[in-house]
Amino acid sequence: MADKTGQLKKGQKVAFWATFFTLLLSALKGVVGVVFNSKVLVADAFHSGADSIAIFASGFGLWLAARKKSERFPYGLYKAETFVTLIIGAFIAWAGIELFIDGYHKLFFVPPVVSFPILPITASSVSIIVAFFIARKEKKVGEQIHSQSLIANAKESFLDIISSTVVLLGILMSYWRIPFVESVIIMLISLLILKLGLENVWNSLLVLLDANLDSPLQEEIEKLVKEISGVKAVNLVKIRQAGPFRLIEIEFATNPSITIYQAHAIADEAEQNIMDKFPTVESVFVHVEPSRQQEVRAIIPVKNIDGLRSQVDKHFGRAPYFVILQISDDKVEIEDFYLNQFLDRKQHVGLHVVKVIVNYDLDMLFTNQIGEISFYMLKENFIDIYQIEDENIAVEDVIKMYRENSLARITSPTHSVDEAEVEIG
Repeated sequence: MADKTGQLKKGQKVAFWATFFTLLLSALKGVVGVVFNSKVLVADAFHSGADSIAIFASGFGLWLAARKKSERFPYGLYKAETFVTLIIGAFIAWAGIELFIDGYHKLFFVPPVVSFPILPITASSVSIIVAFFIARKEKKVGEQIHSQSLIANAKESFLDIISSTVVLLGILMSYWRIPFVESVIIMLISLLILKLGLENVWNSLLVLLDANLDSPLQEEIEKLVKEISGVKAVNLVKIRQAGPFRLIEIEFATNPSITIYQAHAIADEAEQNIMDKFPTVESVFVHVEPSRQQEVRAIIPVKNIDGLRSQVDKHFGRAPYFVILQISDDKVEIEDFYLNQFLDRKQHVGLHVVKVIVNYDLDMLFTNQIGEISFYMLKENFIDIYQIEDENIAVEDVIKMYRENSLARITSPTHSVDEAEVEIG
């Protein structure tokens, strides 16, 4: 939180300095325009004055956003910055309309012959140079802290450079008595400024209405959470934009048999992973639901390979084969047979088997018995274990009993580590 507040304060500093220099430019152009009767320069001074108000509003919005959360504003005042962006957009649109009207009027105005306007040209040139540095700084800091209002101001400042350039040309054209070219160019630029202003107004309204404007981030978060062990499916990812930050709401499904502690641990991991990877995320709300999968994946230790008629092996670690199944309400499919490559080992065979089978993204294991180490490793990987009490049955019989809910869940190891070494290796 301290780092985010620091970013906002950095944005404030840039905005307030930009306001100061823009006001100086506005005053310079206004005074020179009045003294030398340069109406186009006076109009540009009003334009810069409007810019300074918008930039100040941006800094004020960032100042509000940096205030501490309170009981009345538990989510902070981040959206104040978005609201200010809305105001900035309105100012930009207004400036575009005013500039268009001014350009239209100049279509019918032939300027009088005057002496070469050295001071108006100098004032306009200085304005262009200073505006360039202001725009570049606003853009750089705005992108660093993800500030909508600073980025909007930077775009307006860059357009202000173009319009000031046109004003400079207009001053020269007034001296050369060429009115039409100046007027047409001013009107074209005014339409671009109007478009930019309306875009900022529209985007700000979407943010204030909690529209999802960041689909790529939504997809990245969903992918990141799916990679967490224990997450069966990501049901929902919502993104609310609040000023330069994002507020995330996510809902995912996990094994319904896990403990509250395990579910809380998965939720914490999801929150931490998102916060670590995406610096623009200010908070993450995680909701965990029990999985309601229509299809589950199961594994059964077997003595032979004979499809669904394969005979169940009473041992887990010492079974020669494992059949991996996809089970749904109306069908069952064999996905693979796994050959146990650890039968020649004398100790901890089950441990080595578990390390392999957890990579199959399994939901459950059907077995007659399970050792202590294997049991806890499987539970850590959110795999449910069901007990097959009859040793002389086929895989298809196990599936039938599972669908009839006649298999008991194993909630503790069936034997200790020492017994496992003696009985099943």
